[in-house]
Amino acid sequence: MEDILNITHNYIIPFIDIILVGIMLYYAYKLVRGTAAINIFLGFVIIYIIWWLTELVNMPILSNILGGFISVGVIALIVVFQQEIRKFLLLLGSSNITNNKNILKKFNLFFKISSEQTEMDLDEFIKACENLKSNKTGALFVIERNNSLDFIRTTGDELSATISSPIIESIFYKNSPLHDGAVIIEGNYITGSRVILPVTESKNINSRLGLRHRAAIGITEKTDALAIVISEENGKLSLIKNGELIAIKNSEILKSKLEIELQ
Repeated sequence: MEDILNITHNYIIPFIDIILVGIMLYYAYKLVRGTAAINIFLGFVIIYIIWWLTELVNMPILSNILGGFISVGVIALIVVFQQEIRKFLLLLGSSNITNNKNILKKFNLFFKISSEQTEMDLDEFIKACENLKSNKTGALFVIERNNSLDFIRTTGDELSATISSPIIESIFYKNSPLHDGAVIIEGNYITGSRVILPVTESKNINSRLGLRHRAAIGITEKTDALAIVISEENGKLSLIKNGELIAIKNSEILKSKLEIELQ
């Protein structure tokens, strides 16, 4: 019995510790990937590795200097990564573990099971976007990823409609009672319309941007969702991720970016 406890303490627990740290770093990287914060994150990881090596080879002076920087740096990280920390807490607080749709997604990754519910029909969605764009019909889409959007879905009308170009175009038709607000997309389903989004409070965005763009930036600052905006003024299409606006020139670029982001 004592031998089993020693093996557990000396080998199994350290192994589990390394695995958990690896998982934590992976999700931390996933949250800041594609943002300006990624360089700060990588810099902090490098400093921590150097500090760990100085502890290992017994270099007390450099170790104390780096250790002091790390202890103060934790407070600085909370300030720098406040949006990412908010997203992480939202991820933990969302009901992804008990959500059958998300469990189905995980199974699909392993067993390659195709499902309408988990795979967005990009061709049909992009076809709708092209038609709305050509008619200069304003539209705002929010595509749910890891973070649950239930907290904003309840501000509008809940739906359960399979993605199709006619349905999307009918929702955003100017005389439609559903056109005002955002549409939420989860997997291959439209799950909400007329949804009210939180508007960004950032002062560093273009003052010419309208309410649709500000709302799209706001929701992507608070969650890991993707937002797509079609301007009513000029028909331009934009993809918003992590609060950053990316102008999309054509449908091929949009499809390519969505395929990468929705993997």
